[in-house]
Amino acid sequence: MLRVKKITSVIGKKVYTDTGDFFGEIEECNLVENKIDGWRIRISGSMGNFLGGARGVIIPHQFVRAVGDVVIISRANLPLDDVDSGSEQTVDLSEDAESLGRSSI
Repeated sequence: MLRVKKITSVIGKKVYTDTGDFFGEIEECNLVENKIDGWRIRISGSMGNFLGGARGVIIPHQFVRAVGDVVIISRANLPLDDVDSGSEQTVDLSEDAESLGRSSI
């Protein structure tokens, strides 16, 4: 049986990469046509260094591998070294996901 979670129960969950690195915390969910399109994550200080000092990132839902007590995202899909955000507050990685093609997970 499929267990459905409320989106509000995911807000505030810790986010880790599939390699075990702490990435940040879920702040918000982006919905498009009543489906989850992406997640806004407040990133931890150590990961912020890889993202040009940005404080947040929008991760497409296709990067999410699991949602439970914590959220697991795929580190292989994250352009951690390629993003040049300067002093932006939030980096939107959903444009990068468009180039990878949409797939439902």
